[in-house]
Amino acid sequence: MSALLTLQNVTAGYGSQTVLREISLTIAEGGLTAIIGPNGHGKTTLLRAISGLLPLRAGSISLGGLNLTGLRPDEIVAAGIIHVPQGDMLFPEMTVIENLLMGAYLPEAAAESAMRLEQVFALLPKLKERRNQVASTLSGGERRMVGIGRGLMGGGRLLMLDEPSLGLAPIVIDQIYDVIGELAAAGQSILVVEENAARVADKASLITLLDNGHLVWTGQGAELMARPEILETYLGA
Repeated sequence: MSALLTLQNVTAGYGSQTVLREISLTIAEGGLTAIIGPNGHGKTTLLRAISGLLPLRAGSISLGGLNLTGLRPDEIVAAGIIHVPQGDMLFPEMTVIENLLMGAYLPEAAAESAMRLEQVFALLPKLKERRNQVASTLSGGERRMVGIGRGLMGGGRLLMLDEPSLGLAPIVIDQIYDVIGELAAAGQSILVVEENAARVADKASLITLLDNGHLVWTGQGAELMARPEILETYLGA
């Protein structure tokens, strides 16, 4: 698979605190790449740096050869990166369909919104049932699916999901990751941040472990699950 996203020596942080330190990573086109690691060690910060919400202090980021470094978040979205943030982040008094359509606000996505909406409903049939329901009345799992569906409405080359399992019951987490697995199998490029390695071990084509702002291990899911010393040292598992 060809390279889609390339990070070279990316350093970023907040105020006087440096969170990410010289991160270099290549994400292939198609399939699922997972960033795992303990809470508070830079996973969300990495997604924010990629999407332009957090300026880089050093390094560069490119998407398919296009240099994204220094671009505004809306320009990065237009280039093809869609960031689904941690938590629901929905418009609570808008309906499911209104929330979904907010993901297709760029002209190209808006022109294809009807087609993309049908694709989202085919992938997430529960949302079609709930399409006229106000978002604030949905269950936690349904809200998370709306967030993913809204991201898909943008038609991006790379879909970034920040902790999609956060705060959900185990059975709902399984449903969410089944959907993510289907998307990856269909060729959608996905970068997911997750704390629980077991959630992504059998679905990700590549797993990278982030600890204290450094990439400390990269490999396949089966390799990681066969390395109890890594799981114990970095994830307490």
